[in-house]
Amino acid sequence: MAEMTERLGHDEELAAAHRAAHENYLAERERIRLAAGVDPVWEIDGITAGGMPDRVKCLHVLVGHALAVGPGITPLGDETLDRIAEDWTPEVCTCAAAWDHDAEIPTRDLSRHVRRLKEEQQ
Repeated sequence: MAEMTERLGHDEELAAAHRAAHENYLAERERIRLAAGVDPVWEIDGITAGGMPDRVKCLHVLVGHALAVGPGITPLGDETLDRIAEDWTPEVCTCAAAWDHDAEIPTRDLSRHVRRLKEEQQ
C-alpha cells in the first residue's frame, strides 16, 4: 500500500486513473442507491474507500471495486488481483474453505485465523 501510494505521487497517469476510479466508485454507488430507492447517506457523500482518490489504504476495497466493475477501471485493484493471482482467482470459488471453521488452518495468510491458531497452540 505504501509503495502504491508513493507511485501515485510520482506517476501522473496512474494518479489520474486512481482519481477516475474514485469517481467511478461514487457513480456506481449512486446508481445502486437510486436503483434500490434508498435515501442518500450524507455522511459518505463524496467519500469512497480504500484511500481513494489520493492514497492507497485498503487493498481489499480496491480488489472489490475491480471485481465489481471489471478490468480497466481501478488500476491498483487490477494490479492487486494480478499480484494475488497465484493464491486467489475469481474463477475458483473458495467460499467453503473461507467459512468452514473446521477446515485446515492456512500457514501463509493467517488474517482470519490468528486468534483460533493461538488458542489451539495453548
